[in-house]
Amino acid sequence: MKKIGLVGGTGPESTVMYYKELNKRVDKLTEGEQMPELVIESVNFHHAWDLVTGARYEELADYMAEKVNHLVASGAEVVSLTAATMHIVFDRVQSKTTAALVSIPKAVADEAVTLGIKKVGLLGTIFTMEQDYMKKDLRDAGIEVYIPQQEDRELIAKRIYEELERGIVKESTLKEFLAIIEKMKEEDEIEAIILGCTELPLLLNSDNCPIPCLDAVEMHLKKLIALAMESEREL
Repeated sequence: MKKIGLVGGTGPESTVMYYKELNKRVDKLTEGEQMPELVIESVNFHHAWDLVTGARYEELADYMAEKVNHLVASGAEVVSLTAATMHIVFDRVQSKTTAALVSIPKAVADEAVTLGIKKVGLLGTIFTMEQDYMKKDLRDAGIEVYIPQQEDRELIAKRIYEELERGIVKESTLKEFLAIIEKMKEEDEIEAIILGCTELPLLLNSDNCPIPCLDAVEMHLKKLIALAMESEREL
């Protein structure tokens, strides 16, 4: 089985989620015979976030690529960034490393195509919602992508940064998010909502959401495991 490398720390909650889920799922798939070899390169979240908010993308790409290359030097063969927002420099990072990175946006787009979805809503950080890196693969596949209204985008971004990134989950925040999704369902006629931030599954899922949730973490984990185990067995 191939060794998995994760660029973590953006934020810590999602990094822990990836670590636990990768171990649990591989253990189950191999019927208790294996758990993955994992190496994590954890970044300074505040530094990375400052680079994003300051649009210092070349510096961010250099920082992320440095971490990816550390993972490769540690023997990682399947490598990924564990935060959707950091995919804002995905192509730049890919050009600075020999590792074949596993893309969150591509994993989401592939799943949406498989499900036959034509209209989706996108939730995430302000950068994920307003910029194109999470939308491009979806649009290239012929899927319409809608984002919340400006005031709602600002609320979502605030709750992610101040609460979910710190592992804080509030019932009041869930109600706010569900109201936004209901509004998008009515006004934009979306068929599903993309949880485009790796902390959003702490709050939302298909059990508490009025429409299907496309969980970016779930789809990404499937891709990572499939690549790590492809020489072992068919999933």
